[in-house]
Formats: sequence, structure tokens, C-alpha cells
Amino acid sequence: MQVCILGAGIVGLAAAYELYQAGHQVTVVDKASHAGSGTSMGNGAQLSYSYVQPLADPAIWQQLPKLLFSSDSPLKFRLQADPQQWKWGLAFLAACNADRSAASTRTLLQLAAVSRQRFEAMQTQVGGDWDYSSTGKLVLYPSDAALQSARQQVEVQGRLGSAPQRIVSPDEAVALEPALAAYRSQFAGAVHTPSECAADCYQVSRQLEDWLRHKGVKFAMDTQIHSLRREGDRIVALQTSQGDIVADHFMVALGVDSVALCKPLGVDLPIYPLKGYSITVDVAAAGHKAPTVSITDSARKVVFARIGQRLRVAGMVELVGHDLRIPQDKIKSLCASTEAVFPGCSDYAEVQPWAGLRPATPTAVPIAKSAGARNLWINTGHGALGFTLAFGTAAQLAYEIGQSA
Repeated sequence: MQVCILGAGIVGLAAAYELYQAGHQVTVVDKASHAGSGTSMGNGAQLSYSYVQPLADPAIWQQLPKLLFSSDSPLKFRLQADPQQWKWGLAFLAACNADRSAASTRTLLQLAAVSRQRFEAMQTQVGGDWDYSSTGKLVLYPSDAALQSARQQVEVQGRLGSAPQRIVSPDEAVALEPALAAYRSQFAGAVHTPSECAADCYQVSRQLEDWLRHKGVKFAMDTQIHSLRREGDRIVALQTSQGDIVADHFMVALGVDSVALCKPLGVDLPIYPLKGYSITVDVAAAGHKAPTVSITDSARKVVFARIGQRLRVAGMVELVGHDLRIPQDKIKSLCASTEAVFPGCSDYAEVQPWAGLRPATPTAVPIAKSAGARNLWINTGHGALGFTLAFGTAAQLAYEIGQSA
């Protein structure tokens, strides 16, 4: 069958790979000039297959006043005259309960397990060089109370079949990652997941695009997507700046832009952009001062991932609409967090700043299903786990499209 994929981020590319593997003819369409240049470009670089705790967690209620009103809060909420923002926010708060969080965790772990298997299969076949590492991850917690909550989450994930994880003391954490030595007094303990990985998502995207092109997958880049034309219960064409594209099936993998495209078709996607920032700094000369283990500092809401001779530092969650501006104070904050946790790891002579809009559902579970027409498939809503879950939703949808023939 002919399948047209809208979106050349990691989610759309993973779908193109799985559909090609299943024997379909694939066309990928995107307004960008090359793959992976949107939200996939500067993400946190962590492949977090086992520690998938949804943002919608019961603990959010106690943290809410500080998160919303503190001037240095890693969470920023700017009220707008946007019904989608209010609707999403209320649904998010409704999901902040133990039962919903556990159900979401179960779904995410199952999806992540498939995604890991498929990513590793792709990596073997494509043989790309994208600074992949499997050095594990430490999630740092600032207090005994926070650590106890993390212990409960680890127990939940363990019962649901996650990879082995354990609570470690600050001394144990420093033994695992010596670059944390100067920060040892700032956290009460950590969750260690030895099996977690990291890679440069942008390089994965670019090299996977090249491999897919070589295999005959078509790419219509620099192409504005206008609308999907429906006749009866089927989509018959994608209308673009380069003319109509016809196919047997159409998959929408446009991140936050999926909402506006699907709305005229009667598909109301519960997605809102969670804006995040990152910096990439050179740590080639840092020696033991820069980490090799991936680190998440839960207090600062910042993640650190080593990608070759660079350190990717990503963080913050802002509900501010479709705003991609990068205020200088956000970059300074990420630099300050990096220096606080890993003093002397970089001279910050060249800081590569980035901002992206994570397409998030209230529960953190992505949307991967048929909707709006018999041959229309939605593949979005991965939030902060797009890199982690992309190959999982791709495999799921490739199977379902095959079954629909």
C-alpha cells in the first residue's frame, strides 16, 4: 500500500522505517528542508525506557503553588484566551491521581519496551553514528520525602515489568558517576537505572532519512501542508504547496501542529505544547568533571545527557502557547544549573541554545490510532518521551495499517 506520512521528526521517521520494513510504499512530507529539524532537534537526548513517570502525578498537587507562582519555578503557566489551554489544563489536573498515574505508567512501560526493541533493530540495520551510549541513568531527589515518593514509583514500575532499578545513596551515586562529587550534599538519594541509554536524536533523524531515501522512501521536503481532503469515510488526498499527494493511507505525525490540521475533520486532539529549552556545550576537555551517566535532577527539572564530546542540558516546562522564542535568561539558567551540578565541565565558549514544543496529552500517553476517516492515522502526543516512544507507536501503527488492508 501507499502510505503518506505528515511530519519528518523522529516520530514520523520511525513510522516510515516500520512501514518500509512491512513492505509499503512510503512518502514523507514536511515543511522543513531536512528531517529532525523541529522538536526532535534539541531534545533531552535520553532514551528513558524504564523511568517513565507521567508528569500528571498525585505529588503535583502539593507542588502546584510553588511551581506556578515561584519566580524561579521550572514550570511556567501563562494564562491565555485559549480554550485548548484551559481544557488541557483541567484534564491534566484530573489525571493527577494515583490510579490514573499507575495506568499511564503501565501503558508507557509496555510501549517503551516495544520501542526499545524496534530502535535497537533499526540501529543494527542502519548502522548509524549518533553518539549512542548505554551508560544508565541517575534521577536525583532533593529530600527524603521526594526519595520516598520515588521509591514508591520504582515499586510500581517494578510490578509492571520495568527493567531493574534501585534506590542509591548520595555516596553510591557519586561512585556510579564521579562527576557528581561536588553536588553530593545537594541530593538525598537517587534512582539508578543501569539499562537507560542516550543518543543524538537529530543525528538519528538525519541518518535515518538518508537510509530511507536510499531504500526508495520518498521525501517531499520544503512542502507546506494545507489540508487533508476527505470524501465520504476516506481521505483521498493531502493538499500541499507542491500539489495534491494521493495515497491509500495518511498518517499525521506533526506534533503540536497535528491539532489544527485534524480539527476540520472533526478530530479533537487533547494535545497542548509544553515548551522546553536546551543547551549543548562542549565537554571534550572536561575529563572527570563531565558526566558519562545520564542525570536527571528532579529538583531543578533539568536533564543532562552525554552525546559524544558534548553535553546536552534540557529542562523547564512552560504552558505558553505556540511560542518558540528563546529568552536569554532561560539559557543562563541552564548554564547555571550545569555549573552548579558539574562545576568546571565546560568553558561555555560555544553554547548552542534551542527551544521546542513537546506535544503532550494530559496523561502523557501518546495518541496512536485511526480517527476521522477509515484511512487516517494519528501518531502524536508523545510529550517529553518522543525519542523514547517513537518506534513503539510506529510498530503499533504499522501493524494496524497492515491489518486494515
